[in-house]
Amino acid sequence: MAWINANFGTFIFLVTSIVVCAFVWLRYGTQLRKFNKEVWEELNKCNWPWDPTQKGMKKYKELRDSTVMVVVSTLLLAAYVTGMDLVLMTIVGLLTRYH
Repeated sequence: MAWINANFGTFIFLVTSIVVCAFVWLRYGTQLRKFNKEVWEELNKCNWPWDPTQKGMKKYKELRDSTVMVVVSTLLLAAYVTGMDLVLMTIVGLLTRYH
């Protein structure tokens, strides 16, 4: 009882959380179980970016290659956006300059 008095806000939060979780489970439990089952089935269909038959770092070749591609693409996009921003700032600056 002393803990409840000392941490009343935490106690209310915990009780409210339990009540909300129980309500959601009772109201939507069947739908949640169906959704989780469907998600699991879809994840089993995925092509994961590593070969479980390989040993060592060769196992992660596709994962490394994909990661490098994402990093390079992100850097190229950042360079393009930065360049266009500088060009457009210069044009707007020239058009709005008062003498």
